[in-house]
Amino acid sequence: MIMFEVFNDFIEQLSTVYSKREATNIAELVFEHYTGINRLKRVTDKTLELTDNASNKINKALKQLLQHMPVQYILEEAWFYGKKIFVNEAVLIPRPETEELIERVIKDWRNHYSDLSIIDIGTGSGCIAVALKSIFKKAEVTAIDISDEALKVAKQNAINNNTAIHFKSADILHKSDWNTSASYDVIISNPPYIPESDKISIADNVLKYEPHLALFTPGEPLIFYKAITAFALEHLNAKGKIYVEINEDFAKDVKMIFLKHFTEVTIHKDLMGKERMVTAAR
Repeated sequence: MIMFEVFNDFIEQLSTVYSKREATNIAELVFEHYTGINRLKRVTDKTLELTDNASNKINKALKQLLQHMPVQYILEEAWFYGKKIFVNEAVLIPRPETEELIERVIKDWRNHYSDLSIIDIGTGSGCIAVALKSIFKKAEVTAIDISDEALKVAKQNAINNNTAIHFKSADILHKSDWNTSASYDVIISNPPYIPESDKISIADNVLKYEPHLALFTPGEPLIFYKAITAFALEHLNAKGKIYVEINEDFAKDVKMIFLKHFTEVTIHKDLMGKERMVTAAR
């Protein structure tokens, strides 16, 4: 089979589910992953043939994509802050907007490379912890999650990216799970923040495949921010700071939660102009 022809047919079929541009981008990822041949070589040499092995894998991927499975889960990889992150359906796919949360930490702490202490609450794939440990190489980084399956993924990503991170199974909603006297300069979290009532509006590629435990709040939508506040009151260093990703619909509500206990509370917009982050300090 000629690769060029199979590639075009792949895009044509995938365009029934995605826009032509998105279908093409996905096709590029799939073909390079399974053939090891980059776009330039594929475009300039239209005589390249697909092996039977690669063809079978590409056909399987197409069937999964047509069922709305995210390409990151099919390939078991995503990129976050320049790091290749292993992902499966136990963890959320890292989002580009979360990289902006990393940028805020870097901006505030770029002169504190030696003695920084960080905790990532609800680490999931470990992408935040891995990124921060890669940047602040001498920092002590701790990452917690309620899901043992997610922690397996996060630990693998720490190994893959040569980052020494302390992982712990813990539920931030249960104080008995904290069980620590440690204190932190940076408390960072991208917690579940979608109300259960919003499920009806969630796209199939998210609702069918990404872990609901990491997406939806159990009960009130602000429960995790209240728990993070309570944790911070006991474990945030005097000059420390909190960084959280938020649902833009609840930006002012999250700010009010932090303002009850912290004086420097700021809502930050992402690159799309949406209120997607809140930082807080004493």
